[in-house]
Amino acid sequence: MNVKQLAAEKAVEFVKDGMKIGLGTGSTAYWAINKLGERVSEGLKITAVATSRASEEQARELGIPIVAFGDIDSLDLTIDGADELDSSLQLIKGGGGALLREKIVASNSTRMIVIADESKVVNTLGKFPLPVEIVPFAWEWTVAELAKLGCNPELRRSGEELYKTDNGNYIADCRFEVIEFAPKLALTIQSIPGVVEHGLFIGIAAMAIVGKKDGSIEIIEAKPGN
Repeated sequence: MNVKQLAAEKAVEFVKDGMKIGLGTGSTAYWAINKLGERVSEGLKITAVATSRASEEQARELGIPIVAFGDIDSLDLTIDGADELDSSLQLIKGGGGALLREKIVASNSTRMIVIADESKVVNTLGKFPLPVEIVPFAWEWTVAELAKLGCNPELRRSGEELYKTDNGNYIADCRFEVIEFAPKLALTIQSIPGVVEHGLFIGIAAMAIVGKKDGSIEIIEAKPGN
């Protein structure tokens, strides 16, 4: 079993009968959805919403009941990956391009469990480029404003074309190298006209389950006040 699968399957143990679940996106969340599909086939009764078209398609293929967002008002638990996380459970997400939907779903969940391999745990956020979802209109101006924050923003591409999210927006991957004050940066980015959402998840995750190469698991829980 690979380390991503190890962490993902441990997280699925927290899913109980009757829960409403948020399904994350990405290579680690893939394993969580797979395991949930197994448990559903064994009789687990849940309903779920997905943070991307890819995750929704995977869930439906596995027989996981997907419901419309308008049919529920909140979620019990969201399980999702992260591109970086620190000891305070501050996260960078959005490497898979679903950061807006991921934040909406996680923010409307009673609890968010992050699943990751040990390479994603860092002392300080920023080595992984911070994804920022922006509207296509006047994107040049938005990118210029992001650059003023001390980063090198680059529009994500898919082959020769500009990458578009499931929401029809662009993503600017902002290379900061080091993010020392993530909450302050989050507020500053959000105030820029043209920004839809950013990949800093602050005060959202309740727990991280980290798979390690030696087959062990580390659990990091949010500290009071974070």
